[in-house]
Amino acid sequence: MAGPLAGVRIIEFAGLGPGPFAAMMLADHGAEVIRIDRPGATLDRSDPALRSRRSVTLDIKTPEGAAQARALCRTADGLIEGFRPGVMERLGLGPDVLLADNPKLVYGRMTGWGQNGPLAQAAGHDINYIAISGVLHTVGRAGEKPVPPINYAGDFGGGGMLLAFGMAAALVAVRNGGPGQVVDAAMTEGSSLLAGMLRWLGATARWRDERGVNLLDGGAHFYDSYETADGKYVAIGAIEPQFYALLLEKLGLADDPDFRPQLNPAGWPALSARLAEIFRTKTRDQWCALLEGSDVCFAPVLSLAEAPGHPHNVARGAFVEVDGMTQPAPAPRFSATPSDPPRPPPDAGADNDALLGG
Repeated sequence: MAGPLAGVRIIEFAGLGPGPFAAMMLADHGAEVIRIDRPGATLDRSDPALRSRRSVTLDIKTPEGAAQARALCRTADGLIEGFRPGVMERLGLGPDVLLADNPKLVYGRMTGWGQNGPLAQAAGHDINYIAISGVLHTVGRAGEKPVPPINYAGDFGGGGMLLAFGMAAALVAVRNGGPGQVVDAAMTEGSSLLAGMLRWLGATARWRDERGVNLLDGGAHFYDSYETADGKYVAIGAIEPQFYALLLEKLGLADDPDFRPQLNPAGWPALSARLAEIFRTKTRDQWCALLEGSDVCFAPVLSLAEAPGHPHNVARGAFVEVDGMTQPAPAPRFSATPSDPPRPPPDAGADNDALLGG
């Protein structure tokens, strides 16, 4: 594999969600990722989180399987595991053992609650982790209950992407002469990190600690989505005064005094209702013809199926075909060390002979 991580070998202990996502990011950019699957496992070839791997099958609950996994880790620069705290130790594959074998190893651990603390052994999902970080509280309309933002903020942004960054940072430290180490990535802390700006705004009295009444959470009329005449939606983000002025001009509201005090929250609900009426007068395509590409800060709200066909995404190559499936292209992009196109997932155990000796 080409890319900035070419020559790096990562052992991935099979899991779900954020662990595979972190491994995908490393594999996308050139790392050789060897996934240890259970005997009899099948890999979904349409899952982008499993692309660009090698695969071996081992029963790591047996002494023989654990010994083979341990041997693989001696050859690796890093590993990724997402079990509850203590599981890898009970299998004889904990960091004390593997770092003794391979002092330069970067040992990546992905959990929801972290490796210690009173909740460390409790079951949980994204919604729980972002609940105690304060993130879930911020998502939703005014006066309504919190709305789960799918599992973007915990599993992927505050989990898998955090672990990928942590692994890359620790690998750089090793290349600079430092020792191997454990990377403890917790979704509670990763999602909290994503909300750092809101904590700062709240501390400076520029953010109210409630949903749907603020600048960026749907409270402001100039930063929201609106339904169009054909039942679709458009997104407006005209925050800066010059962009807001252009929005009013294009909507025929430049001389309307009600819209002039842009940043007065008391007027936002009524102005949102006015804009909702206006946006329902044209179809989404008609609004695109009028506003897209201007400094209004406008975009159509596309479905997952529509997004790959948008001209900007097509021009950028933002989506790729992998084994006949449309997937997000690797990101970010590197000018001097571009990565190879993603490969489809292998069959589980496809590399047993090559990597385990038959």
